Amino acid sequence: MAATTPRDHSADRDTRHRIIRATAALLQQQGYESTSVKRIAGAAQASPSSVYHFFPGGKQELAIEAMHHGAREFGEMLAKGLASNPDPAEATAACALLLAEDLKRSEWSDGCPVAVTALETIGRVPGLQEAATRALTEWRNLVAARLTESGIAPASAHPLAGTVISMLEGAELMSRVTADDAPLRDAAVHLAQLVRAAPRE
Repeated sequence: MAATTPRDHSADRDTRHRIIRATAALLQQQGYESTSVKRIAGAAQASPSSVYHFFPGGKQELAIEAMHHGAREFGEMLAKGLASNPDPAEATAACALLLAEDLKRSEWSDGCPVAVTALETIGRVPGLQEAATRALTEWRNLVAARLTESGIAPASAHPLAGTVISMLEGAELMSRVTADDAPLRDAAVHLAQLVRAAPRE
C-alpha cells in the first residue's frame, strides 16, 4: 500500500475546508432542511462519497462543523471591530458597521449560519443547538472582556455584552431581509450610546 504524501494531506485539507465552507454558505442561503449532501457536494466541487469520507455523520455532522466555522468567522469580525478603537463605544459600533460592509459586499447573502440554523432545528437536532449555544456564549464573552478592560463594571459588562450580540443578530436579520444596511447602521449608533451609558468601576 502506497504511503500518503504531504501533498495528499494538503489536498485532503483543502477538500475538507471547501466542503465546510460550501455547507456554511448553503445553510445561510437556504437553511438546514433544504440543504442536502448532494447539494453540498456540488457546491464544494466534490463527490458525495468524499463528503461522507470526511464527515461520516452526514449532514448533521457537517452542519455542526459549518456552524463552528461560521462562529469563528463572526468572532474574528467581532475581534477586529472591538480592537479598532480605544473608545469601547466606538469599537462596539464598529462591529455593526463591519457586519454591514460584509453583508453589502455579499449582496445580503453571507450572514452568519449559526442563528438561522439553530432556530430552524431547535429541539430536534441537539448537536446543532449545542454548537449555537457555544458560539453565542463565546461571542458574548469576547465582547464582555473588551467592555471590562475598558473600565465598565463586570456586573454590567456581561449583560451588556449579551445585548450587543442580540442587537447585532437582530439587525443583521433585518438587513438581510430588507437588503438594506440601515438596520445595522442604526444599531451602531444605539450600541455606542448603550456602552457610553454603562456604569464604570
